[in-house]
Amino acid sequence: MTALQNEKLGSRTSSDTDDIPEKGGSPASNENPKDEDDYENLNYPKPWKFEKWFIGGYTQSRMVKFKSPKTMYKAINLFAGIAIMFYGYDQGVMSQVNLNPHYQELMGIAPIEGNSRNVAALGGIVSVYYGGTLIGALVAGSLADRMGRIKAVIFGCLWALLGAVLQASAYNITWMCFARVIAGVGVGAIDCVIPVWSAEVSSHQARGAFLAIEFFMNIGGLSLAYWIEYFAYLDPNHEMAWRTPLALQIVFIFIIGIGINFFPESPRWLMKMGREEEARNVLKATRDADVEYELKGIKKVVKYELETSGANHYAAMLFPKDKYSKQLRWRVFLAVWLQIMQELVGIGVITVYAVDLFQDAGFDLKLSKLLAGFNNISYMFSVVFAVFTLDRYGRRSTMVWGAVAMAVEMLIAGILDKYAQIKGPTQRSFGAGVATLTFIYTATFGATWLTTPWLYPTEIFPLNVRAKGGAWSVVGWSIGNGIITMITPFLFQAISFGTLLLLFGLNIFCIPFVILMYPETAGRSLEQMDTFFEHGGSWNVFKASHNIRDKGIDDWRWMKKMKAEDHEELEKGRKMSTAVRSPEEDEKDQRMSWRKRPVYTFRRKGSNAGIM
Repeated sequence: MTALQNEKLGSRTSSDTDDIPEKGGSPASNENPKDEDDYENLNYPKPWKFEKWFIGGYTQSRMVKFKSPKTMYKAINLFAGIAIMFYGYDQGVMSQVNLNPHYQELMGIAPIEGNSRNVAALGGIVSVYYGGTLIGALVAGSLADRMGRIKAVIFGCLWALLGAVLQASAYNITWMCFARVIAGVGVGAIDCVIPVWSAEVSSHQARGAFLAIEFFMNIGGLSLAYWIEYFAYLDPNHEMAWRTPLALQIVFIFIIGIGINFFPESPRWLMKMGREEEARNVLKATRDADVEYELKGIKKVVKYELETSGANHYAAMLFPKDKYSKQLRWRVFLAVWLQIMQELVGIGVITVYAVDLFQDAGFDLKLSKLLAGFNNISYMFSVVFAVFTLDRYGRRSTMVWGAVAMAVEMLIAGILDKYAQIKGPTQRSFGAGVATLTFIYTATFGATWLTTPWLYPTEIFPLNVRAKGGAWSVVGWSIGNGIITMITPFLFQAISFGTLLLLFGLNIFCIPFVILMYPETAGRSLEQMDTFFEHGGSWNVFKASHNIRDKGIDDWRWMKKMKAEDHEELEKGRKMSTAVRSPEEDEKDQRMSWRKRPVYTFRRKGSNAGIM
């Protein structure tokens, strides 16, 4: 990717100076030269009194050092990728454990087919994990602000370690459910903090590459778990076939829990705690350029954070008492609902229960497992396309057309699946059609919907509540996954091929929400996002855009991404060419023949809505 593309993806999430607001509604708008002295005399909070009871953490002497800052942030991003890989591994590890006959008998849930109680128990064992991730994310989001990102990650690792040990040694369903919740607490904590930590420590030039690495390794972890289980199942000892993959989680946990102690802490958090010299050293270790300007910018943001500390609480974000908190509540809703919609479009059904889907399409168990494994590999490589789709087409367009494509794929797959379940000479052909469309659907999801719900919160939440914003995002992910994994076994038994047709309907259901409620964040700084939430005054993006326009703000068309030329025009004090109708466009309308006009009008309106 070019430096400009990386800048567009990363400027809102990685560099603290990019989070310094400069216009109305932001801390900078109320500053004057006299305030400059205030940055040197901030009233820093005292260290949390319980911090000493938590092990590990950052010390400058222990931090690993590299000759080049580029090497440092590559190491940071690779390490963060391993943590995200663990999250994928842990999410996918139950896909074949559920099919193991020894596991089913030991848990008391055999036989599965035709037994509603056992079907409910199977879905329950999987879904209780997401109750744990919800709790872990909320706790870690608070701890990350109190005692630092690194200690919050280690806190998550301890819970994940206990959960992994208990899962691998479980002997009944109660034991397993308890272990799943504990493991969920740990993974939720890690998954909440790692993206925030890596974004705040890494140089913003590395963000585009990191986006690809992060989700590639995430799905790589899911695929790794699947293939380990596949080959373990070939062992006649079926007990070890399901215990071994669960125990291997411990390897990831030790790498993350021990390794993170040798990496730098977030410079923003260090500055917030008054540890300026340590923050400066971290920036020097991770930045090529002079760090004093960025350090000054961090001070400005920390000053604003300390002034608005009353809003940096979960309760204040849900039950606001002032205008600023009301803006945060709307951002929370957008982050949570986007994660829920990500699950509603059906990826959890396809990845966790892929073997059941292929068996329903007429394939035997052995071939169904192979197809599911290769589908995961295809899924992993499709993620690379997300970097280009998000950057080139924007968040809204990527999600809308991704949902349209997945809806069509699920509609056709559902129809084919109906005939694939009928014995006869054409059964194999219909089954092959279902398998092909399943592969295409998974790849479409990887290229469109996988990344956006995780990227979006880092773009809409202000820096002072970013950790808690990430926690709310994981809450939405937990709710969506918990519901889907709980009901999917019922759906396959109750409506069979109708499950795919239901996913067709859910994809269509999600499209209006994206079009009407989600502002386009591509190419915009956090300052511009603050402008939208402060001046929009409506949940409807189109109405909010008009409200912003009526207030005389040049950047008002929030349905469309910001291009480089738009920024140049704004910097020169002119209205964006995408924000107003030009005489050339009006003249083109008049010249258009009546036969071509409907198509042209449709394309123009689609372009104005940010979906074409």
